[in-house]
Amino acid sequence: MKAIVYERTGDPSVLELVDRPVPEPGAGEVLVRMAVSGVNPTDWKSRRSFAPNGWQIPGQDGAGVVEAVGEGVDPDRIGERVWIWEAAWQRPWGTSAEYTLVPVRQAVRLGDASFEMGASLGIPFLTAHRCLTAGEFMPDALRAGALADHTVLVQGGAGAVGNAAIQLARWADATVIATVSSAEKAQLAAAAGASYVINYREQDVVEEVHKIAPDGVHTIVEVSPARNATIDVQVLRHGGAVCMYADDGGGEVSIPIRPMMAPNARWQFVLVYTEPKAAKAAGVRDVAAAANQGGIRVGADAGLPLHRYALAETAAAHQAVEDATVGKVLISTSDA
Repeated sequence: MKAIVYERTGDPSVLELVDRPVPEPGAGEVLVRMAVSGVNPTDWKSRRSFAPNGWQIPGQDGAGVVEAVGEGVDPDRIGERVWIWEAAWQRPWGTSAEYTLVPVRQAVRLGDASFEMGASLGIPFLTAHRCLTAGEFMPDALRAGALADHTVLVQGGAGAVGNAAIQLARWADATVIATVSSAEKAQLAAAAGASYVINYREQDVVEEVHKIAPDGVHTIVEVSPARNATIDVQVLRHGGAVCMYADDGGGEVSIPIRPMMAPNARWQFVLVYTEPKAAKAAGVRDVAAAANQGGIRVGADAGLPLHRYALAETAAAHQAVEDATVGKVLISTSDA
């Protein structure tokens, strides 16, 4: 099979297209013939920061068809269309290859949805799910109506996780306020389904949020806590949560203690790879349900433009994500 491999850390030039034997699934595993691989910031950050144990195929997310199953796995799953999450987490078999191996629970039924959508789910939507369920006011699981009467603020509504948070929150019937930095990004956040969009370069975010939610928001999906903490403190309601999933704009955040004590506010750190097992399982279940029920879309009309690359162009795909390309970067794994 054709696969992208790196054997040392570095810039995208360390990625090589090589021939590898097609692996055989072990007990509890499935072999998936990949169709599309999704690229996330953690892919390039891992490539730059964590030396592989010999070799590593990058790519946590993807979609394809189950080709073979290992011992203990229902053979009826052969031929099933699936989406994959965390393929390369503490394993060498990522999704940037013609085939990959994953534990069976990490190959989720995709149904009739496109492989492009399947490859876009994983990390962004599971991260967004955790951000939308970790607060005091928030449910443990999402479904239609679960966030009715809730107001969610998505800081950075045009990013991949921001887009996912908007779509999941709207599927669960929340009122969603999204902040963006430009008119173009405002269009993307609106296309994703945001109820209100605030351009923070032109509008006072605190003032605009209080017009919409006088008592404050129930939860904040936060991409840049270092920059936005002052705003978040002013718009969070009693018992609300700020869920921080990235460190854009700085690696440290300052939080005023007394103003956050009185409302019993929660500042929640979110890393999807290490979140509690029960929360992860709920996320996988709910994201799959949202996708199957039409609550998740991809493409420019959904506020998530798709950028497509061939497998041999994986280095360019990584560079695009590293350069903060707006939208979802996808790799076709079947045209190497």
